[in-house]
Amino acid sequence: MSSPSSYPKGLAFSDALMREVRQRFLGIERDHHGRERLYFDNAGGSFRLKAAVERFAQVDAIPDNAERIHAAAVELQHIQARGSDDLRTILNARGGSVYASLTASGAMFDMVRAIAENVPGTNMVTTVLEHPSAFDAMSLYAERLGRELRVARSNPATGGVDVDEIVRLVDQGTCLLNVIYASNISGAKLDMEAIVRRARAINPELYILVDAVQHAPHGLIDLQKTPVDGINLAPYKFFGCRGSGFAWLSERAAVLPHHKLAAKKSDYWDLGSSAPWQFAVLTEIVDYVCWLGGHFTGAADRRALFAAGITHIELHERALLSVLLDGTAQVPGLRAMDGVNVFLDHDDLTRRDLILGIGFDRIDCTQAVVEYAKRGVTVYERVATSLYSRRMLASFGLAGTVRVSPLHCNSVADMEQFLRITREIASEHR
Repeated sequence: MSSPSSYPKGLAFSDALMREVRQRFLGIERDHHGRERLYFDNAGGSFRLKAAVERFAQVDAIPDNAERIHAAAVELQHIQARGSDDLRTILNARGGSVYASLTASGAMFDMVRAIAENVPGTNMVTTVLEHPSAFDAMSLYAERLGRELRVARSNPATGGVDVDEIVRLVDQGTCLLNVIYASNISGAKLDMEAIVRRARAINPELYILVDAVQHAPHGLIDLQKTPVDGINLAPYKFFGCRGSGFAWLSERAAVLPHHKLAAKKSDYWDLGSSAPWQFAVLTEIVDYVCWLGGHFTGAADRRALFAAGITHIELHERALLSVLLDGTAQVPGLRAMDGVNVFLDHDDLTRRDLILGIGFDRIDCTQAVVEYAKRGVTVYERVATSLYSRRMLASFGLAGTVRVSPLHCNSVADMEQFLRITREIASEHR
């Protein structure tokens, strides 16, 4: 399997594999009305796997309750068990508890509450770049429980948060550290292995939660190297379906008092009857990544196949990021484009997921999004007036940015098309 660090500019899929990948997704070239477009807002969702959508409909159409003993119920139990195993495959997790919720945000609030209310301490630590589901949960319970909330500052040069900045806030009184794996504005990846190792060296009993919603579809997660107490992801941002969130909790976190039916086991987190389709869709996601991994490794182990697949997704996306920044022989990149600014830009692409923030000299980011839409491109404005963006943008000293977030099922040709359209917009607004 290729090492991601061996390819600082990435490694694009072959043309043949690119065609196979694209055939497995819905809506890459045309929207659901048949209109041609480039969908570059995958940080707000993601392209859907055909197999995931089909499996959702198939399993959700089954009326049976999984908490029965007849054949259909047992089949649903097997679907849920396999999906739980596949969450552990994604995370390289062992044991612990799987929590299927309506949203990843809901799961994060629940995990923060369980730890904050039941683990003694004088302070809680998080970062300025957290999604509101993590930051607001930390703020809520810190205030409610009389704890100091310590917030690590961002690094405007990298778009991330430095390890030193986080660990300087951790001490023996810290009961909970909550950190995002990668920024959903800058794409900067946090050094999770160093954060966990150094924070636990200061406080070995420290509980750690991680928001992996943004990063999970773009790079390898390995809880054997980063042993945390809770981590969440969202299938709808991972080629799956809306209405589903997943979390994994360590054995010690799972047994902390939390909302549950009294008769259920102490480490059980689901409330009410689970929706088996959630687990079935997760399995389709893992099946797909393993299929992709099979092109790069001869291993038969499911985790090894998944690791190979997600690693080559990371490498292909890094190659796309490199094209966006530096262009090709056919079209200049964003860095060289007159009238265009690349925010939070730095040369080490190994520390970045496939997300870019850009701006134009003569038009604001909201107008730019409109101009892109006129040309069949969907991107998203992150502005300081938005509750989802204000805190992060302020930390970077930005009023707004156009967020550009393709996915690995996009091609180099898609990037070139986007660059041509960007150059056209910049030229028309000089």
